[in-house]
Amino acid sequence: GECFYGFQNDNKLIPRSSAVLFVLQSPAVQLSSLASMMEHVHLAAAEEEEDLYSGYNDYNPTFDTEDLENDTGFQQAVKTSHGRRPPMTAKIPGTALGARPMGTTFGARVPLASSLGRPMTGAVQDGVSRPMTAVRAAGYSSAMTRGSTFDPLGQSKGPAPPLETKNEDTPEEKIKSLEKRVNDLIEESCMAHSHGDLQLSLEKAKEAGRKERALVRQREQTGSSEHVNLDMTYSVLFNLANQYSNNDMYPEALNTYQVIVKNKMFNNAGRLKVNMANIFFKQKNYHKAIKFYRMALDQISNSHKEMRIKIMQNIGVVFIKMGQYSDAITSFEHIMTESPNIKTGFNLILCYYAIGDRERMKKAFQKLICVPLGIDEDDKYIPPNDDPHTNLVYEAIKNDQLRQMERERKALAEKFIMTSAKLIAPAIESSFAAGFDWCVEMVKSSQYVELANDLEINKAITYLRQKDFNQAVETLKMFEKKDSRVKSAAATNLSFLYFLEKDFDQADRYADLAMTADRYNPAALINKGNTLFAKRDYEKAAEFYKEALRNDSSCTEGLYNLGLTYKKLSRLEEALDCFLKLHAILRNSAQVMYQLAKLYEMLGDPHQAIEWLMQLISVAPTDSQALAKLGELHDDEGDKSQAFQYYYESFRYFPSNIDVIEWLGAYYIDTQFCEKAIQYFERAALIQPTQVKWRLMVASCYRRSGNYQKALETYKDIHRKFPENVECRVYLLTSTLQTYCLLV
Repeated sequence: GECFYGFQNDNKLIPRSSAVLFVLQSPAVQLSSLASMMEHVHLAAAEEEEDLYSGYNDYNPTFDTEDLENDTGFQQAVKTSHGRRPPMTAKIPGTALGARPMGTTFGARVPLASSLGRPMTGAVQDGVSRPMTAVRAAGYSSAMTRGSTFDPLGQSKGPAPPLETKNEDTPEEKIKSLEKRVNDLIEESCMAHSHGDLQLSLEKAKEAGRKERALVRQREQTGSSEHVNLDMTYSVLFNLANQYSNNDMYPEALNTYQVIVKNKMFNNAGRLKVNMANIFFKQKNYHKAIKFYRMALDQISNSHKEMRIKIMQNIGVVFIKMGQYSDAITSFEHIMTESPNIKTGFNLILCYYAIGDRERMKKAFQKLICVPLGIDEDDKYIPPNDDPHTNLVYEAIKNDQLRQMERERKALAEKFIMTSAKLIAPAIESSFAAGFDWCVEMVKSSQYVELANDLEINKAITYLRQKDFNQAVETLKMFEKKDSRVKSAAATNLSFLYFLEKDFDQADRYADLAMTADRYNPAALINKGNTLFAKRDYEKAAEFYKEALRNDSSCTEGLYNLGLTYKKLSRLEEALDCFLKLHAILRNSAQVMYQLAKLYEMLGDPHQAIEWLMQLISVAPTDSQALAKLGELHDDEGDKSQAFQYYYESFRYFPSNIDVIEWLGAYYIDTQFCEKAIQYFERAALIQPTQVKWRLMVASCYRRSGNYQKALETYKDIHRKFPENVECRVYLLTSTLQTYCLLV
């Protein structure tokens, strides 16, 4: 049964329990008049509306089953198979076109439609009879005939038809395809930039822009312009502007950024003014850079503290470029108050140094050494026990990317502190020594204690730059009682100083002291080898160079000196191997290339020697010695024209090389251009005024060219300056006779 609800009595919801209709599956149901239908409906009285259960105890004749035996429709329905109804006579539910015998107990039986609009059981709707749900089994319908198979899933109909092919010609599919292509082009542009192909990245960015505009037009044509993908448009424009900037196409980049910034539909587009300011900075348009940095700063909330700090740091750098140190100091001081960092502290010291403020330089240096680095101590990477698994973990993290980043950050901080100390030490006190002492004391009381000794060594190096060798030596000698690392560094420098002064005994002594303090110090081993090399003990020198290379395989000084030692020992193949290895490390070293060319010449391979010299002059095109050597090699090969070219280039860059001058003069004499040879021999006579042969060559050129009078005067002048020269007397006599014969 079902409980229906209706609105009665002042629009109040009344339960209609007495109006429950027990529906049976009968052949045909015809509705009687409204009066007979409402005859069995009992409405609750208005005064009883508070009782929700009123009327449930009333007798409902619908549930009286005693007269079902006399109900012809019910009996016929029971006798039929599966409760099928006989053909219905009514075409429209609710009409009275054909009546059936009704039960005598409760008169006409009329199915009531629910207030929710559910179709009545057994009614005809849209020309199809609705089966009675009370006894209908799953998989069966009223249209089934006897003998039909039970097939609720419709498997007897055969396999399912193939899927419909995707129609790519529809506007929606074209739009999706264009969107995918634009995204792919943006990604390809970014990948090309990451691989260093700037031109390709720009081309891909431009193509993405063209495809995106075609996409917008496609949307407008299909009438879906309100679904424009703003994120894609932003990505295309932003990438295009970046690629313009990377290719130094700054006007185009600025125009593209301006399109983004002016579009109010893009969120947070104002931040891109930082990029525009960066471009103006590259163009050295510092006033506009400041303007756009400040505009970007105004559009970034205080919650983005780190970004604001970086923009303010850029503003300070621009002020330094403009020479406005006071404004730069204001920016840097604010940063050091809010979020101190190493770079800003270093820039602040530079600004104070530029304006010559001693006291504030000291305060800024103290702030710099107090900046927290945010890195862990080295003790963190020491295993706490002998557990092999724990040790493996510590070995893995000892040199991972995080640890490398920490080392780089610490090295950068130490570099800035050392540079700052060397910069301000001569300025903050009356003497640079006192300034260095103050810096050393400050560093000793900070987290950079190990830098104090390095500052002391730098103090000694500063003495060397000032040519005060005694003070440098005294400063370095103070480290003889320090720990081994500092002691080794100081002794190494002392050994090098004495080596430069050619005091090889003292140099050897301090090299031994440095090796004693630190046997694995490659610089100390090289100094020891150098002293032995200077004493011509090449075998022992080679041993120390080899040991230095075993301790540090990247020690280029040891490899170069070892090659020179093998060259002195005439072990040319081993020397060649050393310099070839060195060339693989120092690709553009002119000295290494020259040594390789020299070795190939000594090995009797002039063509290889010429090849290495050609590489050398591509690196150092004004090297007169290399050009002269090329001329010499070509002359040995019999190529006079090429030799003349290189000798002439060498003379042009260094016109005082006597060998080059002599060759050029002889070349012009051989080619019968004696007049041109005169200028070269005259220059040689100026360079070596005590050598009579240059003057004799000048006189000989005059004589060869037929100018006997000028030759005679030149011989007379030579005879006055060098009266003992026999050759001059002979030529003077010959020239006199030739002149006399011409006069006769």
